[in-house]
Amino acid sequence: MPKVAVYNTEGQQVDEMELKDEIFGVPVNEALLHQAVQVYLANKRQGTQSAKTRAEVRGGGRKPWRQKGTGRARQGSIRSPQWTGGGVVFAPKPRDFAQKFPKKMRRQAMLSALSSKARNNEIMVLDSLVMEEPKSAFIHGMLKNLKAGKKALIVVKCNDEVVAKSARNIPGVKSAFAGGLNVYDILKHDTFVITRDAVKEVEEVYGK
Repeated sequence: MPKVAVYNTEGQQVDEMELKDEIFGVPVNEALLHQAVQVYLANKRQGTQSAKTRAEVRGGGRKPWRQKGTGRARQGSIRSPQWTGGGVVFAPKPRDFAQKFPKKMRRQAMLSALSSKARNNEIMVLDSLVMEEPKSAFIHGMLKNLKAGKKALIVVKCNDEVVAKSARNIPGVKSAFAGGLNVYDILKHDTFVITRDAVKEVEEVYGK
């Protein structure tokens, strides 16, 4: 089992913790990780882009000038695509970009993402993270003490509004809870900062 150091918010090592091999020590499937990121980004797309075709643009019912004798190119409508204010040739329309990702593949991609962080020594375990009120300076100081990278993902056991509000004002820093992790956020951030309780929750959720 891979061992990681456990730190307090001052950046001092207070203990060591063993991570389960079946969660943090599986072979990394890069192709599956790529697919998981693609599915995540596709599912985030709103798909609301829309433009009008020449059939939907108002006006242009009359031929602008006669077919012959003017010296100009023949035209049938001022709403043709080549005209300013005309319709779009292949106009985008609202559509659903959602892609399906089977449950087993989703779980394996998550294990690959977590294992890649463990393999690259990018996991930092916190003994605890308790805040009574939102304070960005505290989170900034904690990450500085831990010597975390510019992009850090802070993971707690359950949804904590105080931690979320404290982290959201810091560029490159994001918070999440153990049951709401996704592969994209794990891979996007340089450092994976997780509390001891959240580690146990992750092992329980994805160890089934």
